[in-house]
Amino acid sequence: MSIPHGRKLLLSSCVVAILATLGTGLARVAAKSATEAPAGFNTPSFNSAASISNGIVEPPGDTFARDQNVYEQNKAVADGLGPVYNAQSCVSCHQNPNSGAASQFTELRVGHNDANGNFVNPTIFINDGKNTITGRSIVNDRAIGPEAQEHIPDTENIRTLRAALNTLGDGFVEAIDDNTLIAIAEGQPELSGGKIHGEIVQAPIFEAPGQTRVGRFGWKDQHSSLLSFIADAYVNEMGITNRLRPKDATTVLKTTQDPEDTPDELGLADIDHFAQFIRGTMVPPRDVALAATPAAQVGHLLFQQLGCGTCHVETIVTAPAGTIIDGGQFTVPDALGDKIIHPFGDYLLHDIGTGDGIVQVGPQDTANKLRTAPLWGLRTRPRFMHDLRSLTLENAISRHDGEAREPARRFKELSPEEKAALITFLNTL
Repeated sequence: MSIPHGRKLLLSSCVVAILATLGTGLARVAAKSATEAPAGFNTPSFNSAASISNGIVEPPGDTFARDQNVYEQNKAVADGLGPVYNAQSCVSCHQNPNSGAASQFTELRVGHNDANGNFVNPTIFINDGKNTITGRSIVNDRAIGPEAQEHIPDTENIRTLRAALNTLGDGFVEAIDDNTLIAIAEGQPELSGGKIHGEIVQAPIFEAPGQTRVGRFGWKDQHSSLLSFIADAYVNEMGITNRLRPKDATTVLKTTQDPEDTPDELGLADIDHFAQFIRGTMVPPRDVALAATPAAQVGHLLFQQLGCGTCHVETIVTAPAGTIIDGGQFTVPDALGDKIIHPFGDYLLHDIGTGDGIVQVGPQDTANKLRTAPLWGLRTRPRFMHDLRSLTLENAISRHDGEAREPARRFKELSPEEKAALITFLNTL
């Protein structure tokens, strides 16, 4: 399969520009001899004895298998589940193809705009209108009894579904230096003729009150540390309070005392085991055999040529081992430091025309922006985009508008053979 001469020129200039944008990270590869992060789907669900970590050192007395077992435990009402919740375990929403990955699950977010057009979190009525839940955009699908079941009033006319995210390899993502993500954002306007510029959000660090870091977790980059992300999910998705998020959304039907997540004999709470498990996972692997085919190799070139790599950044290098992050609460270990990862994502917020209207940590201009979806592990997913409404990769690409209008237009202009090659490449991820 050949590429027209004009496209080859465009490809060459695009690759050069991308390398310039990633100069900070790539320079570190040469200067520090960074190594590839270990890759693999090596956390088979409910078979932790067969799981293999990325080599991270465990806390005294702990094991990676134990971390995974805690991650997979179903919680009951007596454990603090609810009163409102979405799932009974972490693995319920993060399991395809194994523990820690993405799934078909979505969560519901709602709200409304005020008279000035600013997003406002909803007021959700429960208990036949006697009680309300406020201060958050998430609406839980389940409750431990009908009195606590949430219902959306007509006034909350911003409504959206969001897919549960992959967490495999997120320890490496946490270990990315803030300046690396900032450099990627600053380089995007030049790459795209001023059309693309990812937004950085400074997200709070719950374990370091008053401090922030560049957000990278969640569809709105609302978290910068894994422990914060996990603690928030534990209370919002399962209704289990913990030392970082000690208050339930409602006390209706509540019988347990806060915080419900208490330390075990090792001194580790569930959120600590969850964080250790995710930090210990390998990055999603490529389909090496398919990637070696001529079609996939041409598709890879087209991917960069079209400008997809401006946001779906292929290569990032993590901070050196020993770097102190998360407001001084975590030190990048040897297993995560100076590692080359290939997430095909920039962990920045963009408006590509599919925004959900929700504002979380960022300013009001983030309402219709979402985090670029990292494409590693893409081949394990049957549905795509933040709302899982795209059932084919072609449809997902066609929905890219706004900042990504030009790459989507270029895709439409490809020949059928070229489109097939690009899709083959995506199926290697």
